[in-house]
Amino acid sequence: MTEAYSLVLNSNDQCIHVSGELTFATVNAVLEQSEQVFKPLTSLDIDLSELVHSDSAGLALLVHWMRAANKENKKITFQNIPAQLLAIADVSGLDELLPQH
Repeated sequence: MTEAYSLVLNSNDQCIHVSGELTFATVNAVLEQSEQVFKPLTSLDIDLSELVHSDSAGLALLVHWMRAANKENKKITFQNIPAQLLAIADVSGLDELLPQH
């Protein structure tokens, strides 16, 4: 079985591309991988345009990334947050907190 997600750092633009699914089934693996990918970076530019499915666990992961970046004094921005994830953030009252561009 292939993994249901991908997290790749594009070395050309230093953008982190997350694709596939951010769900209860994948977030622990994504978190583990992201800790290694994020460690050497001074800022985190995360593109979510290739996400096909996400749930509240995916939103929790974004919030975790925000807190971790803040703790390490790293700038974090999210690009192309899918409507499904924004709807969950809106219902949770977190939509205004997500640093988007």
